[in-house]
Amino acid sequence: MKVLVVGGAGYIGSHCVRQLISAGHEPVVLDNLVFGHRAALLPKTPFYEGDLGDEGFVGRVLKEEKIELVMHFAAFAYVGESVQDPLKYYLNNVAATLHLLKAMVDADVRRFVFSSTCATFGVPETLPIVETTPQHPINPYGRTKLDIEHALRALAAAGELSFAAFRYFNAAGASEDGAIGEHHDPETHLIPLAITAAQGKGPELTVFGNDYPTPDGTCLRDYVHVDDLSRAHIAVFDRLGRPGRALFYNLGTGHPFSVLEIINAVEEVSGLKVPHRFGPRRAGDPPALYADSSLAAAELGWKPKFGQAKPIVETAWAWHSTHPDGFPG
Repeated sequence: MKVLVVGGAGYIGSHCVRQLISAGHEPVVLDNLVFGHRAALLPKTPFYEGDLGDEGFVGRVLKEEKIELVMHFAAFAYVGESVQDPLKYYLNNVAATLHLLKAMVDADVRRFVFSSTCATFGVPETLPIVETTPQHPINPYGRTKLDIEHALRALAAAGELSFAAFRYFNAAGASEDGAIGEHHDPETHLIPLAITAAQGKGPELTVFGNDYPTPDGTCLRDYVHVDDLSRAHIAVFDRLGRPGRALFYNLGTGHPFSVLEIINAVEEVSGLKVPHRFGPRRAGDPPALYADSSLAAAELGWKPKFGQAKPIVETAWAWHSTHPDGFPG
């Protein structure tokens, strides 16, 4: 299948591009390179630099490349920034995505795979989180993703397209061959922050809160390997052939790990100490978040290959130890 990967030079997008190639599909990448890295793509991957909100540009790519399905990863995703600058998030994550969807409909491209987030659930009353858990996002980032979910429901109900929305938990790790990995600026994810602190390339790690009602007092989160996420996106293709389908899936391992468990895994894998200190809790951080992904297992045959913290950290360490400065440029 010919697949347009919007945001395909970013962290999850670039891993999905490689998984698409491995599965025999033909990815075409569209990215504005604000956060993506051209070096994350194989040299022969068709690449277009531009903005997803430019309907004319996107429409030309869709038609010239004879695209059959669009995968959308291009979003601003810093929760704190979304609180400080919500307009930036609504313009990119909502308005620009609606222009992308309009370009698709105009080009008669009717299959869409959307990168959503567990942030749409906010602070759930019960765990694990299932697809029908009430969605009450507590920050603009989560709300913008939920807004697009609502728009997609309406488009599917009108017969304009079929879609799958994947609600990720904590994407983590790097490609199994060590070729690509995580390179954000600024970096906010725990595993790369712990690794760079251990390497002495980053500041001492701050653990936000050690008085939560969890086994060791630190927050519990569901870390899911980036290649596992990618495989789920591809597994859903066959379910999008019929117009009007609206599919939602949680993607996590269902086995949460605490901040201290991740630090211990980094120390075990690297052989280095992770300098860290305890700080106050961050506002809005729930004690625990983890997924029930049984629907993806039942309908897509999806099962995470990486179910434990150490193997995920091993792939991240392999990338960071051989690419200490991330991608060039």
